[in-house]
Amino acid sequence: MTPLLDAAEQLGREELAVLQLARLRATLRHAYDQVPFYRQAFDKAGLRPEDCHSLADLARFPFTAKADLRDNYPFGMFAVERSEVRRIHASSGTTGRPTVVGYTEKDLDTWADLVARAIRAAGGRPGHTVHVAYGYGLFTGGLGAHYGAERLGCTVVPASGGMTARQVRLIQDFEPEIIMVTPSYMLTLLDEFERQGVDPRTTSLRVGIFGAEPWTEEMRREIEERFAIDAVDIYGLSEVMGPGVSFECVETKDGLHISEDHFYPEVVDPFTGEVLPDGEEGELVFTSLTKEAMPVVRYRTRDLTRLLPGTARAFRRMEKVTGRTDDMVILRGVNLFPTQIEEIVLRTPGVAPHFQLRLTREGRMDALTVRAEARALAGPEVREDAARAIAAAVKDGIGVSVKVEIVDPETLERSVGKIRRIVDLRD
Repeated sequence: MTPLLDAAEQLGREELAVLQLARLRATLRHAYDQVPFYRQAFDKAGLRPEDCHSLADLARFPFTAKADLRDNYPFGMFAVERSEVRRIHASSGTTGRPTVVGYTEKDLDTWADLVARAIRAAGGRPGHTVHVAYGYGLFTGGLGAHYGAERLGCTVVPASGGMTARQVRLIQDFEPEIIMVTPSYMLTLLDEFERQGVDPRTTSLRVGIFGAEPWTEEMRREIEERFAIDAVDIYGLSEVMGPGVSFECVETKDGLHISEDHFYPEVVDPFTGEVLPDGEEGELVFTSLTKEAMPVVRYRTRDLTRLLPGTARAFRRMEKVTGRTDDMVILRGVNLFPTQIEEIVLRTPGVAPHFQLRLTREGRMDALTVRAEARALAGPEVREDAARAIAAAVKDGIGVSVKVEIVDPETLERSVGKIRRIVDLRD
């Protein structure tokens, strides 16, 4: 029988800190000795790996940014010989050079163990069937979920993304207990169930594990009510590892416990870089503690959250990501995040939870248009009412005026199951 907690999850905070410091010092040495970028960065800061005497000393070391990974494209950040790399993943590269990450055989084993840990925390058990609707390929979601589910002892349906009608049929025929997918694509599946006249609440699914994009408590409630499942969060990013860096526990659903035995978290002021105390919101920063192929030191994720004490686990929690520093829109002096619009769209009748923000320039002023998809049976009057309601809610709740367009269902651009939230059309 698989234990509900592995050995590391049962460590006390003092024991965990001892393990973290030993692994941190080894990581700093590995990065310094094997990656020219880190050697130059540490030398420039006047630091050596042995200068880290405590976990707090990590704050003296320089940050790593996504631009650094792009500048060292493709393999300049690798810390092992190419012959030791067993897999390569990469970002889409839609905004420039992609970020490339590599994994040794041990890295892949660690990754599978941590995703298995996350699925178990969500309620998954050996023998369950897991429908994986994350995209496969260079994107880390599909293969990360796949090997983690197999490591736990589950049966995997590697559905990937797309072919929504077929996925609905597979869920009915194969009767999985768990689905792993982006939250926005889960809502697309829900709409397809209803379009086919199938009550989503009658399926075999009991747990949904959602990640790869920020999502709100309102979206959790909608998914849980329409599908009669438990909806839990999973977090990760390819530069740090992939899905499984942190995970939500089904018994609490109160934030994501970070696998602190493998990743050391910090939250910093996004403008000054100053480390903030637990409980204060800022930008999430990770240092890997066990990665061989591509260790990262103080990697700036751009995700906004806060660190909180553990509840269901001793590991500290990160609050659900509220947005990204690079997704923040400053519109006529007002800071706006896509998650704020999501909350409004979700409570508007006649509109599906799929939307996109389009930035344009009108004269010298920036303008924002909210494009939201109508539900399948919403007529012209319902769409007009929805547009007025969204515009009024944004004005009242956020303090800016926006245009609103209600478009036909399934017309907004999607990639690996995710809608591109912000389209910047300004010169």
